[in-house]
Amino acid sequence: MPRISVCIATYNGSSYIEEQLKSIIEQISNNDEIIISDDSSTDNTIQIIKSFNDSRIKLYENNKFRNYVKNFEFALSKASGKYIFLSDQDDIWLPNKVNKMLEELLNYNLVMSDCKYVTEHLNVFNESYFINANVKIGFLNNFIKNSYLGCCMAFDNKILNHSLPFPNKLNSHDHWIGLIGELYGKTKFIKEPLILFRRHGLNSSRINENDSMVTRKSSSNLITIVYNRINILSNLILNYCRDLL
Repeated sequence: MPRISVCIATYNGSSYIEEQLKSIIEQISNNDEIIISDDSSTDNTIQIIKSFNDSRIKLYENNKFRNYVKNFEFALSKASGKYIFLSDQDDIWLPNKVNKMLEELLNYNLVMSDCKYVTEHLNVFNESYFINANVKIGFLNNFIKNSYLGCCMAFDNKILNHSLPFPNKLNSHDHWIGLIGELYGKTKFIKEPLILFRRHGLNSSRINENDSMVTRKSSSNLITIVYNRINILSNLILNYCRDLL
């Protein structure tokens, strides 16, 4: 069994996927694996991934989810490692990320590191997601206002097993997995930034590199937010009840 499964969901990531994969491959062992689920990219993403010619990379292509949450769910369903690391297609892992997180995973079931926000050319414009998002640990805190950022998370296969399958109409895989971690295990936030979180015109949200504060903009109205919380809570209760049977 691999020690680490890195799960990446890709879609038209040709501009950055090579840099990201290099930063990951440098840190993992020969027995680890990188699971990539591609959602029918129309650019050169597939060709770039295949050019690595690395047996640790397990590529699943021609998926037609048209949904990044479903794409991540599929990648996670193929993971066989003891520890699972989530990764976006366009960030950079800092050199000590894997060792730091594995050290904490010896005592915790789910860990999340801080990150630095960078432009597409890797210029840092905000030093800490934790400070600007005012992240807080704890189930209730994160149920009300999610602090979990998937690309900064790693967890053991206990949390993976409780997380899958995802609920229907889930709009945030990191929120779901974070709450599973709070409910079923021990969680820890690592204050050290361990990735460069790239923001650019192709991201789902844009952040001005000159802004002094990082904000996450959403088009969701109050009704949608309430529905999402009800959906998550009802499915958490269902999960917990199944475990009691």
